[in-house]
Amino acid sequence: MDGFTVVEACQMVAGPLAGSVLADLGAEVIKVETPDGGDRMRYMGHRVDDIGAFWANVNRGKRSLVLDLRQAEALQVFRDLIARTDVFIQNFRPGVVDRLGIDEASLRAVRPDLVYVSVSGFGETGPYIDQKSYDYVIQALSGMASLQRDSSGEPALIRNVVIDKVTAMTAVQSVLAAVVARLRGQGGQHIRISMIDVALAFFWPDGMMQHTLLDTERVTPGPHMADNYLVRRTVDGHLALMATSNSQFPGLCAALGTEAWLTDARFVTLEAREANAAELNELITAEVAKHTAADLVARLHARDVPCAAVNPLERVHLDPQVVHNDTLVVHERPWLGTVREPRPPARYSATPTSLGRHAPRLDEHTDEVLAELGLDADRITDLRARGVIGRRS
Repeated sequence: MDGFTVVEACQMVAGPLAGSVLADLGAEVIKVETPDGGDRMRYMGHRVDDIGAFWANVNRGKRSLVLDLRQAEALQVFRDLIARTDVFIQNFRPGVVDRLGIDEASLRAVRPDLVYVSVSGFGETGPYIDQKSYDYVIQALSGMASLQRDSSGEPALIRNVVIDKVTAMTAVQSVLAAVVARLRGQGGQHIRISMIDVALAFFWPDGMMQHTLLDTERVTPGPHMADNYLVRRTVDGHLALMATSNSQFPGLCAALGTEAWLTDARFVTLEAREANAAELNELITAEVAKHTAADLVARLHARDVPCAAVNPLERVHLDPQVVHNDTLVVHERPWLGTVREPRPPARYSATPTSLGRHAPRLDEHTDEVLAELGLDADRITDLRARGVIGRRS
């Protein structure tokens, strides 16, 4: 994406992370923020001054431009910027961009081939568009929380913003496809992405596997694979293990010393194991609890049975494969000091990605960006003095 400019006017995670990934791919990304504190995610959790760790992780690689888009002069600056921009990403609630004058038609008037991306919770019409949408709301509506039910049957949330993040990846994929289409002469276009649509597309293949085949009289029922997604307690930790296939079940039995299961009528075939999955899972759980995690992992790996001990959060960065892959980088960042963060996961042979610039402080690059647009120092000083640009104390 070197040579492409992206302007992002987003808060929270889905839109900002999309901008950050595009920055990792080489795009020049300018984040437009409001004068009164900017993106409110800046201040969540562990932070240094006005940059939180969570916010920094989804906003690296950008420059911060602060404009009060409610003022005509700021809006004109914004449109001058868009005239030089390839992609605009916004996640305002429906109707806000029209009131601000940054809707698609207004911006396409200054950049006809603009790729305009709208990220929303529910779309632009429908019964929910006036409601606020957050990751946990979409998890609840999409069925994800229902599938995450605990052993007592109570629904539960995945305890990270999975929908926001997959929405960001969907946005990046969509932007890249739209840029290719533009290069092939299709011009700019409007990409509309809703979190509820993304959630269902992401969740459906396995999460809704039992609600896909609708000719019920022709369907042979089978267990949901989620029923085997279990973490089992060991003597000194926990183990993730799922090995009921014909190729893996004998190895599991050998590692656990339960070869008698191989001739037990309840478990002798895959079909029998599926029919008696609950009973088998209880037996496996009881046997796993007799071993230390390291010993049992070694036994299972020796028999080519996939498994892993559960890494505590404070040891994830020490995992031997993570270390070998150089997945995480420890380095110095302006404002934040020493940080640990992941490299971009895709490794390109000819066009390598990089972590790029640091996550910006609010208003860090306003003067710089405006100078690039041709405003002289006196003009920038005047605009700042009148509150058209720049953060408010």
